[in-house]
Amino acid sequence: MNNDKRELLPEQREEILRILKGRFEKNMDRHKGLEWDLVQKELEAKPEKLWSLYEMERTGGEPDIIHDKDKNTDRCIFVDCSAESPKGRRSVCYDHEALESRKEHKPQDNAVDMAAHMGIELLTEEQYRELQKFGQFDIKTSSWVKTPDNIRRLGGAIFCDRRYDTVFVYHNGAESYYAARGFRGLLRV
Repeated sequence: MNNDKRELLPEQREEILRILKGRFEKNMDRHKGLEWDLVQKELEAKPEKLWSLYEMERTGGEPDIIHDKDKNTDRCIFVDCSAESPKGRRSVCYDHEALESRKEHKPQDNAVDMAAHMGIELLTEEQYRELQKFGQFDIKTSSWVKTPDNIRRLGGAIFCDRRYDTVFVYHNGAESYYAARGFRGLLRV
């Protein structure tokens, strides 16, 4: 894979399409009325989106469509649907500023920059709550979510999880990181 050009090799394209199709067909309740052939056609026309989905899968996100279309853009929305926060995206602080502020024991990366590199968006609190309508996610882990500017300016960041059959939103210093906290992403196709 050539990360600079964000292109997949033919066998990688086939692999991710096969994985996505299998997950799509197994979880039809997430996208009722949508046909895989239409989704595949869209993906094949946008190789950079397929690359992003490959990265989501490679880092443990198990992306799937949770709606047939975005209400505002008429585009399919893929979201990380792994039961727990994607394993390949844990132990990261919130953003670059937080990473740079750490004097010692710095994590290897941060959620905002990783998402940008992958070509995806961090879920908002609202999107995170919407995802929870399709299953029980983050019952052992937690996920950073897009933090409002007023909270971030004060040094904080927010994250969510599900405990006691309830979705909770918490705060932490943006520079904090934990082995059980990662982030979930969203990709509009």
